[in-house]
Amino acid sequence: MSHVENELNSQPQCWTRAAELAVSHKAALPEAGERVAVVGCGTSWFMAQAVAALREQAGQGETDAFAASEFPAGRPYDRVIALTRSGTTTEVLELLAALKGSVRTTAITGDPQTPISQAADDLVVLDFADERSVVQTRFATTAFTLLRAHLGRHTEQVVADARTALAEPLPEGLVECAQFTFLGRGWSVGLANEAALKMREASLSWTEAYPAMEYRHGPISVTTAGTATWMLGEAPEGLAEQVGATGALWIEGRLDPLAELVRAQRLAVAVAAHRGLDPDRPRHLTRSVILTAS
Repeated sequence: MSHVENELNSQPQCWTRAAELAVSHKAALPEAGERVAVVGCGTSWFMAQAVAALREQAGQGETDAFAASEFPAGRPYDRVIALTRSGTTTEVLELLAALKGSVRTTAITGDPQTPISQAADDLVVLDFADERSVVQTRFATTAFTLLRAHLGRHTEQVVADARTALAEPLPEGLVECAQFTFLGRGWSVGLANEAALKMREASLSWTEAYPAMEYRHGPISVTTAGTATWMLGEAPEGLAEQVGATGALWIEGRLDPLAELVRAQRLAVAVAAHRGLDPDRPRHLTRSVILTAS
């Protein structure tokens, strides 16, 4: 079994621990009413998108999400949260250095024995969710769960859904599809983006992601027999029928969207195996992107 398989299978336990940590690390996390930005790179950026949308949906305050390299200089925030599994990503460290002394910063990391420990004002360590695989699974969803629990939006049912996502077989015919589209609404749009990234990283699949309502404004044109469209969360009325009419495989999101992401992670590993690929060694990727000065 690959590292990524072992790691994604441990997510229910990791989420339970993260929910407990949310209580003891309350001071390091945003207060209601604070204006917040959540930043990251790659997977962490997509999870930042989901966190930002969920926090606003919860009525906790204006929240933005940015790739760390695209943070808008000079825009005022009460707190900036950086998601970084490795604690060594160049763009995150450079941003935190630039923000030092001007805004309160919190870093959520899997490895505190890295430069991130000195870069942020507050640190939340999820070392139990760190990973050996280059492809992120449990760290990303555990960091999201920490913040979700802090917002009061995590329940035991979410963990139960994750167990279901790990136990149930994948839909028949899905692994053989040539192209995959993931859709979301609200906070699950970020999760759809992350599901698509997992497929590209682990299995080199042609994969796209869109807000569900935007999918009908052009992207549905690539949908046909031999492709799959997967909804994370509740689908807009009539969309399943429209996808069915194209001849594509429609996957309804029956579980909590975060648990649906776990199902998508399993799909990425399964497609990689079907194609003879090693999901622990994705092409051209490393655990952390560390840039050197030219």
